[in-house]
Amino acid sequence: MPTESFSAYSARLQNVLAAADWSHVALLADDMLKCWQAKSQVFLCGNGGSAGNAIHLANDFLYGIAKSHGGGMRVLALSANSAVMTCLGNDLGYEHIFSEQLAVQGQPGDLLIALSGSGNSPNIVRVIGQAKTMGVKSYAVLGYSGGKCKDLADIAIHFPVNDMQIAEDLQLIVGHMLMQWLYSNRPQPH
Repeated sequence: MPTESFSAYSARLQNVLAAADWSHVALLADDMLKCWQAKSQVFLCGNGGSAGNAIHLANDFLYGIAKSHGGGMRVLALSANSAVMTCLGNDLGYEHIFSEQLAVQGQPGDLLIALSGSGNSPNIVRVIGQAKTMGVKSYAVLGYSGGKCKDLADIAIHFPVNDMQIAEDLQLIVGHMLMQWLYSNRPQPH
């Protein structure tokens, strides 16, 4: 019966949410607000479903947190431009598709949010390493064991769940929590 499967999925998601420590999300919220106020850039990236989540959340942070002309955050999903990604993947290798973009566009004081189920994707590991060389603070939203990124990122938001779909659900849940909090704390125009 499908409803049993759906109930089990819902229960797994609820259990992870109930056990979560939200303190690192609070740190990310504060850092994002500081970036917004300073007009620094926020970069998001991920592969597959996480790439889609990065694009979705970039939209939310560009417009959804302000709902006013020009009032949103400077944000870029590194997974959004297929021409850039295929060029870099072809010329340099897939592991460089995010780090090369960050190397060109990032500045000290910017913020990187890497989304990864496993935390072991070579292009995610490499972009976090690139951020470290540039003074770009890195957060990683991770599932499973957290992989290499759990220790490599400046701050890991880790959900120890061995389910890729739930790990990807949690990326959006964290993003939407941030979106609503940022909207409630948006800078007021002068």
